[in-house]
Amino acid sequence: MRAVLQRVTRAEVRVDGELIGETGKGFLILVCAMAGDSEAEAARLAAKVAKLRVFKDAVGKMNLSVRDIGGGALVVSQFTLAADLRGNRPGFSTAAPPAEGERLYLHFSTCLAAEGVPVANGSFGADMAVSLVNDGPVTIWMDTDTL
Repeated sequence: MRAVLQRVTRAEVRVDGELIGETGKGFLILVCAMAGDSEAEAARLAAKVAKLRVFKDAVGKMNLSVRDIGGGALVVSQFTLAADLRGNRPGFSTAAPPAEGERLYLHFSTCLAAEGVPVANGSFGADMAVSLVNDGPVTIWMDTDTL
């Protein structure tokens, strides 16, 4: 699985103008299940995200996890993280098929919540408007192939 984490002070997602998910201080997480991924990758990614120390401690060092600060996560499906950029028009054939992608996206969210992180979600496959206030900015790319 692949993910892009953005440390935020707040983030929200809307579908057709309706607010469907939001978080305060924590992460906006864009997630993509890749072809061949399993629940094990989703669980491993969730565990890593929950423990990742990128929030500032009392002396300003990135030393705290999202759990340590009592933060939350807004998790949004993002199949375009699978983009193959060899040409000028990206291809997405390395992304998991939609049904499998949705199942693993939801499993990731469930695993992250089980790690003690409050989770809100976007709507899989919907045309979403995502807004955020990036904190730092701190943006981290994760891929279970390299964890």
